[in-house]
Amino acid sequence: MEKLLFSKLTKADLAKFVSLEDQGIKNHNWLNVESVSVELHEAQQLQYLQSHLLHYDTHLMNESTIWARAIYPLLLLAEKDFIQAWAEVSLQAQYTEFELEGIADGVLAKCVSGFVEIPYLVIVEAKKGLESQNPVYQLYGQLLAVARLHWEANQNNLQTVYGCYTIADVWKFVKADIRDINSHPVSMRTG
Repeated sequence: MEKLLFSKLTKADLAKFVSLEDQGIKNHNWLNVESVSVELHEAQQLQYLQSHLLHYDTHLMNESTIWARAIYPLLLLAEKDFIQAWAEVSLQAQYTEFELEGIADGVLAKCVSGFVEIPYLVIVEAKKGLESQNPVYQLYGQLLAVARLHWEANQNNLQTVYGCYTIADVWKFVKADIRDINSHPVSMRTG
């Protein structure tokens, strides 16, 4: 069984085990921000965050600073009831032919008694610089891990999972439909 680490995952690694159909960038109903209502206190928090980032060149900030100033505070706004934002969450999932493991930079997940359950949304903060890798495949690996964990909980053949990666102040959201989790190859359609 081959072990795949999120931080080193490439397109070639995934191609060995996953039939990937990437739909590219599209307008999706789930990204329609006009249908989202924002309460007054949330709008005020967003304005406050924006005012602190407006005069900073986020492309020159290091990852920790961007995470602390922008990404995590935005995730906090998405918290509701038992769904909480968490940073540095360990994920591991075992498929029939391969295993995935590593650390998700952030998640939105149900939290009970201080324990994170299966994430609803995973976040990859892309590394910058010459040694950086394409964050898409790291995100795809994390989405596959989350799909497997959901499958273990409900046994549905189709698992729809969500994630995003950030590069400085740009966010790219991905929806993935993952099927045939106990087959080879696993089927993954993103868009």
